[in-house]
Amino acid sequence: MTPDYWQQASCELARIDPVMAGFVERYSGASLVSRGDPFATLVRSIIGQQISVKAADSVWLRLSAALPVMAPTAVLASEPGTLRGCGLSARKVEYLGDLARHFNTGQIHLDRWTTMSDAQIIAELTAVRGIGVWTAEMFLIFNQLRPDVFPLDDIGLQKAVALHYFQGQRPPRGALAGHGERWRPWRSVATWYLWRSLDPVPVEY
Repeated sequence: MTPDYWQQASCELARIDPVMAGFVERYSGASLVSRGDPFATLVRSIIGQQISVKAADSVWLRLSAALPVMAPTAVLASEPGTLRGCGLSARKVEYLGDLARHFNTGQIHLDRWTTMSDAQIIAELTAVRGIGVWTAEMFLIFNQLRPDVFPLDDIGLQKAVALHYFQGQRPPRGALAGHGERWRPWRSVATWYLWRSLDPVPVEY
């Protein structure tokens, strides 16, 4: 699913920022795309922590084979040994269990997310073991397609802003936050274009 705001956001960013104008032209026809199911997306984010993309994909394939329906109840019904056999560490098995319990008991309020702010959803997600602020921000950008998330701790964002706006010098956190204000209310879109400037392959999560 492509965000319905993408064309408007891209045009507005291009109008106010010459650097963004170049990105919008260079990467026309591509955009954020949501992978869909929130629970599965968060499972993949936990799997991918501190391992390579290739290793994470391998674990995900084995887990998907073991759990054909990727749902909280399926995770909770699985033996820890079964999950470990898919290549998950003991800690990640605990994280997936905590995530599944939060979904299963209604502590994750999917039905209310459309009325909740980014900060409220981040607070809800970071109550789950193994999910930090950066992971929650990536989830808001790539799964929920929220238009104005600005992940200050993201290394790729820091590198791209340094390269294109600060003569290669990585700005302090406060300066980065201030710089991003020019892109409101489309900071997710600006971030996506900045990521693309470092890697021609579209960023996925």
